[in-house]
Parts: sequence; C-alpha cells; structure tokens
Amino acid sequence: SGPAEFGITLLLDPYRIVVTLAAEGAAQARAELTPNTQLVRAYELRAAADERMQAVLELNLPAQVQQSYTLEAFDDQPARLVVDLIPDDPARFAANAQTGGTAEQATEQAQVELDGTQFAPGETSVTSNVRPLIVLDPGHGGADGGAEAANGLQEKNIVLAFALKLQQLLVETGRFDVALTRDTDIFLALEERVALARTNQADLFISLHADSFDQEDVRGASVYTRGDEAADILDRILAGGEDQADLVAGFGPPEDQPHVVSIMVDLLARETRRRSYLAGQALIEQLEPSIQLRRFPLRQANYFVLQAPEVPSVLIELGFLSNSSDTANLTTDAWLDRVAAALARGVATYFDGLAATPVATAE
Repeated sequence: SGPAEFGITLLLDPYRIVVTLAAEGAAQARAELTPNTQLVRAYELRAAADERMQAVLELNLPAQVQQSYTLEAFDDQPARLVVDLIPDDPARFAANAQTGGTAEQATEQAQVELDGTQFAPGETSVTSNVRPLIVLDPGHGGADGGAEAANGLQEKNIVLAFALKLQQLLVETGRFDVALTRDTDIFLALEERVALARTNQADLFISLHADSFDQEDVRGASVYTRGDEAADILDRILAGGEDQADLVAGFGPPEDQPHVVSIMVDLLARETRRRSYLAGQALIEQLEPSIQLRRFPLRQANYFVLQAPEVPSVLIELGFLSNSSDTANLTTDAWLDRVAAALARGVATYFDGLAATPVATAE
C-alpha cells in the first residue's frame, strides 16, 4: 500500500537471498519459477517476527544485489519494492553471506538493515577510487526563459530547481562528482555548455528541459541521444582553433598521415554515441515504472548539446508545459522527487553496465 523499510540478507548452503519487509501479513506462498529464470529457482513468502514479512529467494547460482529501491504508487500502479539481481562470484557471495543460516536467523541481520543501513538509490558493490563526473545542464536561463506554461511558469526555473535536486541525490550516493553548467538564473550559450563538459572531461552530460507543443493533449517525458545526421554540427564543435589530434590522448600521428587522426576521431565519436545510447536506455528503464512517458520515449535528435565527440550526452524532456497534467506534475514535490530518484538510479545502472562490460579494442 506504500513504501516500506526493508533489509536484505545473503545465506549460504544453499544460496539464498532473504528480503525482509516491514509489513504486517499472514499470507504464505511458494512458487517454482519458469526454467528460463537464470538466477532465482523458486521463492517463498513467509511471516517473520515483529511485524515483518520475508521473501526467501532460492538461487540457482550466486547473485548480488545490484540495486534495491521502493517506488511509490502512481496512477494504476501499486507501491513496489524492486530488487535487481546480477550473477556474482562464489567467493564474494560467501564473504557477504551467513554460512548455514536460516531465514529465521536472517531476521536479526535484516533488523540492522531496517535500522538505518538501507540501500541508497543506485547503490551497488562496484567500487572505484575515481568517481565519474556528471555534468547537469539546466536548459535556458537569464533572458532565455524557454517554454512557458499558461500560468506563466517558465522552463528555465523548473529545470534549475530540478537539477539542484538531482545533484543532491547523486552526490548522496557517494559514487559521483556532480557539477552544474549553471546554478543561478544566468544565460549560457550552447557552445559554453558543451565546452564546460569537454574541458572538465565529464563522464556523462545530462541536459534538462521541459517541452511545449501546440497540441495540449501531448504529454510525457522523453530522453534524447544524438541523431545520425549531425556531421555538420560535429564539425562546428571541433572548430574554433582546436586540433582534432588533441582529442586522441597520447596519440601522435605522423604529419604526412592526417587521415589517421580522422579515423581515430571517428572511432572515438562512435564509442561516445554508443555510450550515450546505453545511458539513455538506463534512464528510460528507471523512469518507465515511475512516471508517464511519451510513446517511444528514447529518441534521437540533433540538439547541439548532444554533439560533443568524447562526452556521452543525453537530453531529458521532463514533460510538456503546454499540457496541464504535466505542468501540475512539474510543480509537485512528490513527483519531482520520484523522477529525480529514478534518474539517479538510471545513472548508477549505466555506470554499473560500463564496469561490467569491458570496452573492446582493435589491434
């Protein structure tokens, strides 16, 4: 009926994951899952002590919790607890598990989780000494107000407030450094926004906007990545006195082989576009169960801010200020909090995917 506290415990002999939820109930069920379920063989629901319910997941092989979070109810969707599992190394699973434990013994450990160590949005076991830099770009600003709702609400103010909210969530995970292209009501040219991301070697650039359209029934959020026919804009970014060879770190091509530089830059841009698409996918996957999206929400366009050849970039349209329902959402704290939490999880999921999938190199 609503978000609840929860704790997660790993058990050995056999491999199990126990999810303990702060909730009353007496329903018990056991279900064998379909054969194509890779990780979880079966699950059992049981009542635990002190107004707790448990889901005991019997595993086919070791698994780790990639992320876990609660979703508030919205529209016809109930409140949900989401636990994402991925395969794990047996030794690492054993190091984090209780050997020979029972579901009952897991309750005490879960109580520790419930008392204040609940997983943060996007928290995973992946660690690194270098935190990725996320650059958030609140669109418009200053004399450029952007789209405007019928009640006078301006896009520039909405996206700035939302960027500050998202920045706080990302920083609180402890996994990212987060910078804003603007944190006040000032005007920045598109070139300046892209230059900030490139100069600081951002790992992900997220431009935030709110749409407007002449048909008032059109609504929903969407995520854009770079379109195919953007060579002219790419050339514009590379112009301005910057040599293409500067993009290829540590590469010094012979002066009589300028084509080598062009090939390297093209390969770099292709990899950037691939990563941008993966980031867009991860964001949509987290947004989809939480808010209203447009049909085919992952889209491509030639927005200038998406053209940096070495910085994965996405542009997020939070909704339509020309639609009354979207406008109401964009001024509702609960809705904005839900979107920010979903995007924070999406960012974490994207970087988890990069860490789990080595980039192929050509010899």
